Amino acid sequence: MTASTGDGRWTWVAAAGVGLLALAVTNPGTEDFEAFAGDQLVRAASRELCAPGSLPLLARLVIQDCPQLVASQRKVLGQLAAASSRRYNAGLFSVYTTELGGQTLLPGLTIPRYRAVTLAGAGQLLVIQSSEQAAQGLAQR
Repeated sequence: MTASTGDGRWTWVAAAGVGLLALAVTNPGTEDFEAFAGDQLVRAASRELCAPGSLPLLARLVIQDCPQLVASQRKVLGQLAAASSRRYNAGLFSVYTTELGGQTLLPGLTIPRYRAVTLAGAGQLLVIQSSEQAAQGLAQR
């Protein structure tokens, strides 16, 4: 083996080590997950709760701007998601499994069940699997 071949190998090993370190450093943390999950839940809740005819008549009379009301709860929804999630931290990436919903808000009005698996790594979060079960009682008037 020549000296140049050995030097090239160490350069490659050093570059790989720097790359792995960069991935570990950019693995999104819990705060990043909370913000991401809050955004995801605002979208899901807005679709489910704010669609025409979704809320009971009394709720529609009280709530003037449903999407804005839901959006104002982004931080709380993110905290709820974090509290309802399990994190597997592999160092270079993390996998969050979130399961929430099913609670009754009002008689005949149940929060939709939501389950998601989120991959976090390289400064990004990506939902890789999700399911949503419609809430019971939303279509009742």
